[in-house]
This record gives sequence, C-alpha cells and structure tokens, in this order.
Amino acid sequence: MKIDKDSMLLYVVTDRTWLGSNRLEVQVEAILKAGATFLQLREKELDTEAFLAEAKRIKEVTGRCRIPFVINDNIDVAIAADADGVHVGQSDMSPLDVRERIGQHKILGVSVQTVEQALLAEKQGADYLGVGAVFSTSTKNDADAVALETLTAICGAVSIPVIAIGGINEKNILELKGSGIDGVAIVSAIFASPDIPAATRKLLSLSKKLVKG
Repeated sequence: MKIDKDSMLLYVVTDRTWLGSNRLEVQVEAILKAGATFLQLREKELDTEAFLAEAKRIKEVTGRCRIPFVINDNIDVAIAADADGVHVGQSDMSPLDVRERIGQHKILGVSVQTVEQALLAEKQGADYLGVGAVFSTSTKNDADAVALETLTAICGAVSIPVIAIGGINEKNILELKGSGIDGVAIVSAIFASPDIPAATRKLLSLSKKLVKG
C-alpha cells in the first residue's frame, strides 16, 4: 500500500496510557470509523511476542477499514505482522537500510526536525515525514521543539507529504495554518478524550480546515 496526501489528514498514533479495561483494537476501530486516515502502532513497553500479537490484531482492523497502518520503530514486528510499513526516528536505522529491509512497496515514514534531515530522508527513500514536536507534549518527554518557521521550511523543501506531531489538539491545531503540512499526527487529544469518536471527528474537521483552507 502506498500513500497519498489525503491519507495524511488525520494520522493517529496509539497510546495505551488511557486504555484502562478497553482493548486497543476496539479503540482503533472506533477511531478509524470516525474518520482517522492513517494509523501508527507505537509500543515502548511490550515484549516482542505481545507487540507482534497486538500488531496482527490491529492489522485486521486497518485492513477491513482500508487505512494505512505502520509500526513505530520495530522493523521486525512490521515485517512479521505484514503491516503496510514502518516509521523510524533519527536514532533508529537509516531510511536507506530500512528501505532495503522492507522493500519498495511498503510505506516508510521518518521523523525529522531540520531541513537537512528532511532532504536526506527523502533522498534515502522516505514516503512521508513527521516533524515535531511542534507543541510541548506529555507523550514524548525527550522531544525537542520545532519552530513553525522550520516546519514551513521543511514543507517547502521536500516533495513528499509532511505531517506535524507533538502536543496538537483542538485548541492549537489551527496555529499551524499556512505551514504547508498535509496533516497532523494526534495522540493524547484522541486517546485521552472521554469521547474518542467525537474527538476524532472534530480533529478531522479541523485538519481539513487547516490543510485545505
């Protein structure tokens, strides 16, 4: 599965912090049915066996909904679960090496914070870029801030889709208007919401307003 810019509009990154007694695949299905256009499975605490089992369950849901599905960081799990691709950061394997492992037909996303990183990632085979953190975020405490000017410069420098990530919510999303991004990545503004489907629909509407004017 390859991506287009419309699939970047509402890019949802999973977070089990607020899961409680719910099952992640059930939450994911509700989010996708409410309009999310892309899903990244992010797990930092699960062992490989549990991560793979979960990835396979999520893959069933995204497959039914025909939504692109990538795994954060773990290339082995992405391959074993037959995910649509993988998303890697600057401290992970280089995009060139990741592309060699996953092949030409899988999606490759790369996190960047500078124009130089963005250009290199595009050159090395990235299909899209995630730029952040654009606002302060509690879900990734080690994330450095990226200025709006830098985000705009990255969008102007590359030809592949760009999404913004980091602390984005209903109140601040439209502050990114005019940057040139193709969508937003959302974590807590959806998963921490008492009404996940409603939050998803609202953020999709705002993202469309942000991107398409």
